[in-house]
Amino acid sequence: MALELRPNCECCDKNLPPHSTEARICTFECTFCADCVDTVLLNVCPNCGGGFAPRPIRPATEWRSGLSVAKRPPSATRRQMSYSAEEVSAFSERIKDIPPEER
Repeated sequence: MALELRPNCECCDKNLPPHSTEARICTFECTFCADCVDTVLLNVCPNCGGGFAPRPIRPATEWRSGLSVAKRPPSATRRQMSYSAEEVSAFSERIKDIPPEER
């Protein structure tokens, strides 16, 4: 099962194409840009409370049969957070000092 490769930051709506090195994901594939992860979310996913990692880049070239961005295209469905900025800030502040591996 391939990653969904969501097309945008769920916080600021910045475009994050499949080859973006600025995309960050949590274990549930919530997708945010590096700037929002660092400055707004404080490395706390507003949905699950986990941390973030750089999103892998799917190969553009089909090195193995059926495995490329052309054969397994990214999602076109844009997403937005379901929490207000105030809720996200309070949530992040509450658990930001707990390392993600201990949350």
